[in-house]
Amino acid sequence: MREVYQEQLGMLTDVLASMSAMVGTAMERATKSLLETDLSLAEQVIDEDSLVDEARSRAEEYAFGLLALQAPVAGDLRSVIATIHAAEDMERMGDLALHVAKAARRRHPNAVLPDDVAAYFAEMGRIAVKLAHQVSTVIRTQDVEAARLLDEVDDEMDDLHRHLFTVLMSPDWEHGVATAVDVTLLGRFYERFADHAVAVARRVEFIVTGKMPSR
Repeated sequence: MREVYQEQLGMLTDVLASMSAMVGTAMERATKSLLETDLSLAEQVIDEDSLVDEARSRAEEYAFGLLALQAPVAGDLRSVIATIHAAEDMERMGDLALHVAKAARRRHPNAVLPDDVAAYFAEMGRIAVKLAHQVSTVIRTQDVEAARLLDEVDDEMDDLHRHLFTVLMSPDWEHGVATAVDVTLLGRFYERFADHAVAVARRVEFIVTGKMPSR
């Protein structure tokens, strides 16, 4: 019976790790569509978002099946509940990549980003993808130290997000209110993507240690 449980839990872990890779790829493509005004990439991200939703449904199906049929307790119960929440975080990461792609599509054939801020988003996109890949590794290895390192990468994202506002608030900004609103929303999408990645890593730490980190 225990072997069956471990096999089912392994399937759940595989789905979660796969979701993290999927949302990382989605954000990578969405960022490229944003920077290069690539409509086909934006459409691909939009079309494939349903795959992330399906993966979350599959994760929840596995998790609720474990709860109903295996009646886990203590650490096992903690693991199942935490993975349900992690799947929700990753679906939101996919939604944030979707929002970026929709912004690129909405403004096509025009560019969403003025040259003043393009470099910021190139770097924010790089960090977002890095976080998604790190989360995938953390899920598979349950490495607490690796999970904690995501906070440092998230700090890089937060710094970029803050610096972005200095550009928007500068008296030299000459791109108008509509563009400022677009840039503000897009910056928020990347910042929240990183926050959800860190939340998943913290849930893994909770699974391993039994304590939700407060940092």
